[in-house]
Amino acid sequence: MLKFLFHTQVSLGLAQAAVVALVTIIVAQLAARRGALIGREVPFALLRGLLQILAVGALLALLLRGPWWTSIPMLAAMILAAGTIIRQRVPELPGAYSISLLCMCAGAGGVIAFMAILGIVEPKVTMLIPVGSMVIANNMNIQALFLNRFLGEVRAHRGEIESALALGAKPGSAVAPYLRASFDASLIPAANNVRSLGIVWIPGIMAGMVLSGSSPVYAALYQFVVLGMIFTAGAISCIVATQLVPRRIFTPHQQLRALTR
Repeated sequence: MLKFLFHTQVSLGLAQAAVVALVTIIVAQLAARRGALIGREVPFALLRGLLQILAVGALLALLLRGPWWTSIPMLAAMILAAGTIIRQRVPELPGAYSISLLCMCAGAGGVIAFMAILGIVEPKVTMLIPVGSMVIANNMNIQALFLNRFLGEVRAHRGEIESALALGAKPGSAVAPYLRASFDASLIPAANNVRSLGIVWIPGIMAGMVLSGSSPVYAALYQFVVLGMIFTAGAISCIVATQLVPRRIFTPHQQLRALTR
């Protein structure tokens, strides 16, 4: 119906975005009435996301014509921004920003660099930025889920943790069960994506490659590669987090900090 009212791509795109934003805000407000705190963030998140994607689109139009190394500062900026977003999800965690950056660099940064060196991801701006952004974005979500779940587990089991400490357990041992639970829970979305590939959903990068003229078989294999990178990066970042996070929730005297929002 909108195609009959708007005759240019830009006007049609703006109309489509406006409709989707309106529907999303209505649903978010219904969720907020049921007590969902995240519903209050949605209107601002939509506006911010729209402005950001428009700015990035304009920037990509310039970067895609440049040499491959121009993708490095772009990907680095994405990791820095991802660290900021993760910190906003767990403001009660001391040093949340530095932890998230280290985990993201080890996970997303390490996997992207390794795959680029091997030539699995071509060292071109047109490949590094789209694939790298998917790995970074999913790594951000996995890391935020891990930290949020772990802090929730610690708050819910504070008594058990303090009892274990009182009986002589080391801080790492006292929180080990909650680290494992958080690790497993944070990787569920990435694992489900791999398991449902081609059955429940057909990812966008595969469809885009097919439409651009690539072999459907190669597009399918490449999509598998990307999802494997996402899972690997997320797992690495969580492994690093399991080493860093316990040190931040205990005082130098091995007492559990107050982790209230």
